[in-house]
Amino acid sequence: MDFVASRAAEAKHGWRTRVGEFLRAMGVTVFDPWTKPDVRGLHEYGREGIDTDKIRRQWTFAPGPAGASQRARISGKFWESLHIDLRMVDTSDFVVAYCPTNLYSVGTPHEIVVCRQQRKPVLFVSPAVTFPPLERLRAHLRGNQRGMRLLKRLEKEVPIKENAGGVPSLWYMTLVGTERFFDGFGFEPYRERFKWRRIPLDAQESGRTLQRPLLPFLEALNHRLPRRWNNALKRYVRDDEWLLWELKKERQGRR
Repeated sequence: MDFVASRAAEAKHGWRTRVGEFLRAMGVTVFDPWTKPDVRGLHEYGREGIDTDKIRRQWTFAPGPAGASQRARISGKFWESLHIDLRMVDTSDFVVAYCPTNLYSVGTPHEIVVCRQQRKPVLFVSPAVTFPPLERLRAHLRGNQRGMRLLKRLEKEVPIKENAGGVPSLWYMTLVGTERFFDGFGFEPYRERFKWRRIPLDAQESGRTLQRPLLPFLEALNHRLPRRWNNALKRYVRDDEWLLWELKKERQGRR
């Protein structure tokens, strides 16, 4: 959420909003960090808005009491958001994470680790990462030796690393479990049903055949629990990390 192009656009039309709409249509309770639930007795506790990240600009490395006070004020302000986001993970049955390999993130890995420590599933979307404008820039600079040297230096320093296969890190593979990775959301077949307007993420998925899109998996999850691959037995077996409560309302009255 910190590094999206527009927090306002992301909050209104981004993937979290879409996945939330999709799940709610199946009767699922959704916790979305953009629209955190109310906390009883704590009005607006942990709420984030489109301008929440502005407080980061007030950060300072200055030594002494003044600098320490400023840093404490900033971190104290965001503590509420961190607290409620992790509590939402505690309360959830599973978590959906979107983790392109070119984006720096801290909160999402923290939430993934908390979820996995509780032996709950993380559904991890790791899309293809390519930079078409970069290839066009290379073509434009071809023959310009100084320009090409500067571009190569920029690619190393940023760094700019393409990942056309969307391959996640080996650490994530082990932490999340290999059967819970998806190479995209697969929004297109559901666009008309939910009246979704086009966003940049759609352009990234268009023209590609997704091998394992998330939304059809979620649709199937509404009818049957997933199974996991057992490499010792060489077959699919029950995945008992999917503990979805079958709660029934008790009848009111005296016993």
